[in-house]
Amino acid sequence: MILEEKLAAQIPAWRERVKNLLESSESVVVDQVTIGQVYSGMRNIKSLVTDISYVDPVEGIRLRGYTIDETLARLPCLPGAKMPLVSGLFYLLLIGEMPTLEQAQAVEQEWSARYRVPEHVFNVLRQMPSSAPAMTMFSQAILAMQTDSAFTRMYNEVLQKEDYWRPTLEDSLTMTANLPIIAAFIYNLKHKEGKVPVPDKSLDWSANFAHMMDVHDPLYPDLCRLYFIIHSDHESGNASAHATHLIGSTLSDVFYAVSGGMNALAGPLHGRANQESLSWLLHVYEQHGRVPSVDELRKFAWETLDAGQVIPGYGHAVLRKTDPRFTVQLEFGRAYFPEDPIFKLASMVYDVVPDVLREQGKAKNPWPNVDAISGSLQHHFGVQDCDAHGGCGFYTVLFGVSRALGVTANAVWARALNQPLERPKSLTTAMLEAAARK
Repeated sequence: MILEEKLAAQIPAWRERVKNLLESSESVVVDQVTIGQVYSGMRNIKSLVTDISYVDPVEGIRLRGYTIDETLARLPCLPGAKMPLVSGLFYLLLIGEMPTLEQAQAVEQEWSARYRVPEHVFNVLRQMPSSAPAMTMFSQAILAMQTDSAFTRMYNEVLQKEDYWRPTLEDSLTMTANLPIIAAFIYNLKHKEGKVPVPDKSLDWSANFAHMMDVHDPLYPDLCRLYFIIHSDHESGNASAHATHLIGSTLSDVFYAVSGGMNALAGPLHGRANQESLSWLLHVYEQHGRVPSVDELRKFAWETLDAGQVIPGYGHAVLRKTDPRFTVQLEFGRAYFPEDPIFKLASMVYDVVPDVLREQGKAKNPWPNVDAISGSLQHHFGVQDCDAHGGCGFYTVLFGVSRALGVTANAVWARALNQPLERPKSLTTAMLEAAARK
């Protein structure tokens, strides 16, 4: 297996690197913690390590050191495709090197060889009520796949600690191979006749998802490639990545860990923001019966803020400029369907809302994040978020399919470097009050 061979060649040197760093510099202070940070969700406390990605406040996300633009430009593409292979991105996240087309296709082959969702997983989803949110179903399906965990089986057979990463990689490949099948099945249960989708092994991972979603527009596989690449990772401190790492640090396998991470992703302050952004856009459009004028949109934005609500998709915990992941999606829409009304509205919001937020004076960052536009692109291809029963969250499932790439890459390296059980220390309010008096 190409990924296992590449990782096996790298891991000894990385273990020595971490060992030397701890032996020579264990007591070096890298951050200070304030009472404000303790009470604000540990925001900006430097206490995690990952080499997979980093969010720069100005440049945005870097995947293995590459900006979004560099990543999209340098990852290998299939002939005729507009966007790179997601398998190349997974190779990059795991190995830290840009793959050749041949290496990316080797990962595609690893995935296609693992296309097999156990029948009991489909049965679990069939037994859930029709009103169940898509993310509830997605998390449950990942958990149901745990019965086939290579890590758990091998750990119970007395697996050596130095080899924990090998079955973690095996589980990660099995999971990421099958998540598009599970996602498409959930969509079929929600919106269609509920048939189990059949993957086509002649297609790449993203084109296969488009095929199983029964979206026939030849542009949709490229949107899937773009979407899955840019949503794949976002440091270790975001809720879904941190939850996955925390669970994995107990030596729970990646099925347990990623299922837990998906539960974090489902929250309104995290992955569900894409759903809320599209809902706001559709509400604007329905209120006017058309794409509004600039003045009408500005008035509507102020009405939203004056009602004590936020404009979803605007603002970011770290970035202080337009999210590059927003920009590449905006460019995609402008290149291929600029007159689509909902996309056109999303583009107009970008021209209007930052000025409104600056005038209001409350937002530290008035610029859009990735969620402000992603739903409008899926909407263009007829991919729905809500179903007839009012259940929403399929766009967050798409986010989850993508985010699994980053959190599993991190999980493999966490096991390779023997990262310990995560166990921060808590303080009482009285202790903090005493510290404040000193």
